[in-house]
Amino acid sequence: MAVEREVKLGAAPGFHLPALDGVLEGVRAEPAEEKRLDTIYHDTPDLRLARWGVSLRHRAGEGWTLKLPSAAGAAPNGGVARDEIEFEGRRGRVPEAALKLLAAYVRRSQLEPVARLKTKRRTVRLCDADSHLLAEVVDDEVSVLEGRRVAARFRELEIEVKGGDAEDLLDATVFRLRTAGAGAPDPVAKHVRALGPRAQEPPEVHAGELPAGATAGDAVRWALAAAVEEVLRHDPGVRLGGDPESVHKARVGTRRLRSHLRTFGALLDPEWSQALSDEVCWLADELGRVRDLEVRRERLRALARRLPANDVPYGLRVAALLDAEVAASRAALAEAFDSARYLELLDRLVAAATAPALAGDHAAPAAPAIPALARSAWRRLRKEVGALGDPPLDPDLHRVRIRAKRARYAAEVAAAVVGQPAARFARALAEVQGVLGDHQDSVTAQVWLRSVGGSGRRAYAAGEMAALEMASADRSRAAFPEVWRTASAKSLRDWMP
Repeated sequence: MAVEREVKLGAAPGFHLPALDGVLEGVRAEPAEEKRLDTIYHDTPDLRLARWGVSLRHRAGEGWTLKLPSAAGAAPNGGVARDEIEFEGRRGRVPEAALKLLAAYVRRSQLEPVARLKTKRRTVRLCDADSHLLAEVVDDEVSVLEGRRVAARFRELEIEVKGGDAEDLLDATVFRLRTAGAGAPDPVAKHVRALGPRAQEPPEVHAGELPAGATAGDAVRWALAAAVEEVLRHDPGVRLGGDPESVHKARVGTRRLRSHLRTFGALLDPEWSQALSDEVCWLADELGRVRDLEVRRERLRALARRLPANDVPYGLRVAALLDAEVAASRAALAEAFDSARYLELLDRLVAAATAPALAGDHAAPAAPAIPALARSAWRRLRKEVGALGDPPLDPDLHRVRIRAKRARYAAEVAAAVVGQPAARFARALAEVQGVLGDHQDSVTAQVWLRSVGGSGRRAYAAGEMAALEMASADRSRAAFPEVWRTASAKSLRDWMP
């Protein structure tokens, strides 16, 4: 898998590509190459892939290419960054591996050809003095076909960087092209432009902005949609397995979902809510098993590197004992994602995000109703803290962390209704959650390290690492009272009724 980073510019039919030699000192342009491309894009009938920012194409002579929004974030200069995955296969038959990666978006729909583009491409390679490729500037004249008829034509320029820190090169190249008459950066993909406005609509699950004057039911729908959107957006990354953050963010989505179903239960049908929560709990457990093991392994690797130099290799061997568990948990997660149960859950989540089973006083204005429910979550947290012993037990601090997380999620929903006062409270609770999360990670790492067993240098290294974790847990305990004082300040709760 490669990461594609590019900037697109519009160009009029009469635009002339300027000379690009010396666009930056030491950069030279190789003679332009020309070729013709025949590309067919596939999508569902309602264009779900395009609306999620995903594309799947077959190009004659090249095979299949899937492009996903990159976890690396946007490229500079108004550009886009996408993960690009190539598959072998003949035209007309989508590869099974690509279908699997797109299962969360396609689900029970079908992929079909939705756009055919013929492109005359002229490419200029920008290289350094040693002929290393730095970027390609592509001048595309695109024809959109409907059957054999040309339905539309347009022209665009692309500057695609090929690695390294290329922001200066992008800046200089964009400036050179715009000075010659090119248009402003435009991230819209070719096939999306060809498909028209429908392809630029929001995804099927999209929280957007909560409108002014929203009802309590509107706010609950918005909160559920935001959590479901997070799960769906990171599904392909979880399946690819290369980025631990995809698992983390999908797991956060499931945690928010379960928290919202509890906090706003008075506005939801209880039977519907409980059944959905149970299934989300199953998914959260599958994601959590992977996430917890990967976090622990990275934590232990970092600890190992803090040991005396002679003990570092043995500490890394201790951390490597988790490799088999991580691999097994990843395999189990992949099996879960391929199951009919998960596919059914995705359908239910999409339905929950668009039309939840509202109940109670859901038609009431959100402004008083949502803060009142957030206050209930806060009171449960405060009661849990008040019950702590002196010193507090580890399991009790873990329960406080869970309560803090729920109160934070509730406050974040309230922030969509009452604004910054609730957002400030949510940020303070995030600090509490973070300190207690570090404490819990230390505690669970200590338990695991004590279970390692063995003898000799590896066992000694495990003991050193456990001692470091004990010190880390002590620091978290010491930090908790201060972050709790800040979060529980009355001034942060003026927005609560």
